[in-house]
Amino acid sequence: MGIRSHLAGIPTDLLIGGAWRPGLTGARLDVTDPSTGAKIADVADASIEDALAAVAAAHDAGPEWAATPPRRRSEILRRCFELMLERKDFLAEIISLENGKALPDAHGEVAYAAEFFRWFSEEAVRLTGDYATAPSGANRIIVQHQPIGVCVLVTPWNFPAAMATRKIAPALAAGCTCVLKPATETPLTAFALAAIFAEAGVPDGVINVLTTGRSGPLVSAMLHDPRVRKLSFTGSTEVGRRLLHEAADTVISCSMELGGNAPFIVFDDADLDKAIDGAMVAKMRNGGEACTAANRFLVQEGIQHAFAARLSERMSALAVGPGYAVGTECGPVINGGALRRIDGLVRDAVARGAILLTGGAPDDRDGFYYPPTVLSGVPDDALISTEEIFGPVAAIASFRTEDEAIARANGTEYGLISYVFTADLARGMRVSEKLDSGMIGLNRGVVSDPAAPFGGTKQSGLGREGGHHGILEFSEVKYIGVTW
Repeated sequence: MGIRSHLAGIPTDLLIGGAWRPGLTGARLDVTDPSTGAKIADVADASIEDALAAVAAAHDAGPEWAATPPRRRSEILRRCFELMLERKDFLAEIISLENGKALPDAHGEVAYAAEFFRWFSEEAVRLTGDYATAPSGANRIIVQHQPIGVCVLVTPWNFPAAMATRKIAPALAAGCTCVLKPATETPLTAFALAAIFAEAGVPDGVINVLTTGRSGPLVSAMLHDPRVRKLSFTGSTEVGRRLLHEAADTVISCSMELGGNAPFIVFDDADLDKAIDGAMVAKMRNGGEACTAANRFLVQEGIQHAFAARLSERMSALAVGPGYAVGTECGPVINGGALRRIDGLVRDAVARGAILLTGGAPDDRDGFYYPPTVLSGVPDDALISTEEIFGPVAAIASFRTEDEAIARANGTEYGLISYVFTADLARGMRVSEKLDSGMIGLNRGVVSDPAAPFGGTKQSGLGREGGHHGILEFSEVKYIGVTW
């Protein structure tokens, strides 16, 4: 098929110090198309020695990149943005091929991912410090923001372009160099992006890219290298906890964007049409394989049946198929393990009394397909109420009062994002302020924006990505006390 012809132009070796080279062991990793289950490529499998070579390359490139004038760094980042948009169709097709997401979602991801380079190209020249007179009058206080140093960036498979650019762009804007370790399921997007960034003028060694089948030992080795000063990780809370333990050994600064269990609260007075539209975006963006996906639909009793019926109608009408096929609205999930896990959550919920309204069983075609599924009357003790679904399944439960909705929404160890739909703005703001989440979508089904701080509370993470806050995560604050 035509889309596969793009693969020939994508590097599949490691990028270390500006050179594409195989891993020292010569081992390779298969890349699979989730839409068919077939192998589409193989990439280099990095060893610990390769990883330390990448750290060395980033460290060697650091002083010159940090000394590069902010305006010049800004211009290079802006060129990365422009080239990504010029190659948007190419990048979207690669994402769809190795990730499985529908092409409209893939195009949306490319636009979102590119925007981080435009935003942080503007932030690169606005990383200002502070100047003040000490309260005693004895000296002046000068505060500078300096590059934190070599950064290890670990990204997941669900947004292979956006999760990379959300970290690379602010790191480079701040004057840092980096080693990117993308997920083994979706390495081709990372390699394609790295080639584009080199074309845009990013100097050799500033961005290095490693793929590996031994992520734990490899990342651990880098975290114990004294030249590494920053870890930015997006992934599961379980892995994030382990990495925080590793980073503690050398007191490395950590940014963590971890798991979620997002409540989607709909009050009786909500505009039902807007609530359903918001639910479809919050649930089915990227086929539900997103940390921001609505996980628990909490609907007030007066409209619970109408909401469930309308959502079931919309979900059942979605066209399921290969992500890159014209007309596909819901592609496959990432692999067989994810398929079995989602099916297990649905089966458990039904066994505990939930009512299946649509979907509910894996497709028997080649690839890893689970149909859009809606469950109503989901009890709180169902696994699907406490675990992140990461798939096209909507679990609906009802509530009576505002206080009950808030208590149930907050009754989780996660706090990434919450959604609230109501026609009463006072209620909406009141509830939003009481929800223990880093982000709130108030009458909106999507909140991700490069200009806004992305991140969560509790075990959903540490730090923020995007907005002005994002560049600060890659900066070290230096205070200079001056007397003259």
